[in-house]
Amino acid sequence: MTPPASWPATYVARLEAWSQVTQLNADLLSHDSATATLQAWCDLHGGGRRVAAHRVRGQDRAAGPEDRAALGLAPDEPLTYRRVQLTCGDLVLSEADNWYRPALLTPEMNRMLEDTETPFGVVVQPLNFHRKTLSTSYLFRPLLLNWEEAPPSVMAGPGGFQPPKAVLRHRAVLLNGEGTAFSLVVETYTDAILVRRNPFP
Repeated sequence: MTPPASWPATYVARLEAWSQVTQLNADLLSHDSATATLQAWCDLHGGGRRVAAHRVRGQDRAAGPEDRAALGLAPDEPLTYRRVQLTCGDLVLSEADNWYRPALLTPEMNRMLEDTETPFGVVVQPLNFHRKTLSTSYLFRPLLLNWEEAPPSVMAGPGGFQPPKAVLRHRAVLLNGEGTAFSLVVETYTDAILVRRNPFP
């Protein structure tokens, strides 16, 4: 599965790309597990593959004061950092930075997160967690502002357009069944989630 290099610079193609980004955003906002949302995408487009989390090591980042405040941490409480790429086959669907409170996870959960590439949402599923989105950032807007008032010809042209590598970003906390925040995630979704119809009008 290789994403197309470019999209035709047509009104319909721009609408299609924008609708896919906004649909992904809506799906993420309406579900507690980003992993499950990506698995649904992979079920539809990935030919039965499973979403995998590939560890990115050697790029540790300390949580800032705002991050620690979002988790309600004491100044000296330890946090563990984990960065992964979530993939469907050979497509990287998202890159996720995750700071979590190891004291609120079981020893087996901590072991799995350290020693395996199991997605975080799968590992902590027994915590009966729910997700609270702190911010959403659209990093790709193929349509002009007030596009609905512009004639289709304004957004059409020769050649094509290339979506950026990153199209959407979420910052969220995960809370356990008791309402205690145990994880802060920053998820950056890639242009691999865009599926180009062929052919476009």
